[in-house]
Amino acid sequence: MRKPQFQRRNPKARRIQAPPAGVDLAEVAKSCRYVGSPYHKDVPSFAGVSRARRPDASMCPRHLADEQALVENWLRDAVKAGHVGAWEQGYPRYVWYRDGGTVYEARQGSPGSGEYHGYPLELEQAVRGLP
Repeated sequence: MRKPQFQRRNPKARRIQAPPAGVDLAEVAKSCRYVGSPYHKDVPSFAGVSRARRPDASMCPRHLADEQALVENWLRDAVKAGHVGAWEQGYPRYVWYRDGGTVYEARQGSPGSGEYHGYPLELEQAVRGLP
């Protein structure tokens, strides 16, 4: 059996990991930006005009379509709290935030950019170590 060409859901990636030695999470959080992605939207939003959703992309809640500042605060709060994993070029590749019963995963776009897009996780996509 051939290995899939792309592996979008890697359960090993969903675990809290300590930052590299000497990294100040508060400083990293200051430079993180939430830019969003139209691939997770079904309505126009700050991230752009919605496009045809990818079959494996989860849908962001519609009430967050114009809430870039709120979601960016969630991103920064989660980084400061250490809810991060898989560091790349000075930034965590993944950041997780829990809002009530929903866990959101933010993923860095280009390594080292500090720019993130995010989406809600399904219940079976638990993050190990997330309080």
